[in-house]
Amino acid sequence: MSNVYDTNPQELVKAAAQKLKEKVKKPDYINYVKSGSDKERTPQDPDFFFVRSASVLRQVYLNGPVGVSRLRTRYGSGKEHRVHRHHHIRSGGSVISDSFKALEQLNYIKKTKRGRVITPQGKSFLDKTCKEIKGDVKKD
Repeated sequence: MSNVYDTNPQELVKAAAQKLKEKVKKPDYINYVKSGSDKERTPQDPDFFFVRSASVLRQVYLNGPVGVSRLRTRYGSGKEHRVHRHHHIRSGGSVISDSFKALEQLNYIKKTKRGRVITPQGKSFLDKTCKEIKGDVKKD
């Protein structure tokens, strides 16, 4: 039996993003904003929001309870400077919070006092996606 811990994260996020694409509506502003102040351009991937939402769901599964602040640090990167050293810059929080809202509407995560935690429906969604990737699904 496969689960999130022994599945390739890139394959899992890509497969979960394709499933979320059918269930979640992408916010209108996503095509026009950068994912953080450390980036020069907007994301080139048209499915960026769905990939980020699937990645957020995986992070909540693995590290929950988590909040926007911790995930901003997780998705941040080094800012390019010409003269001095690179410094870590946190990513933008609006995309993460909108991902949280979309996942809460699907009842995959829920808000608690300590942060967002995964619900049994969200756990089941990711575990089924892992089984499909590994080919463990029984076809009737």
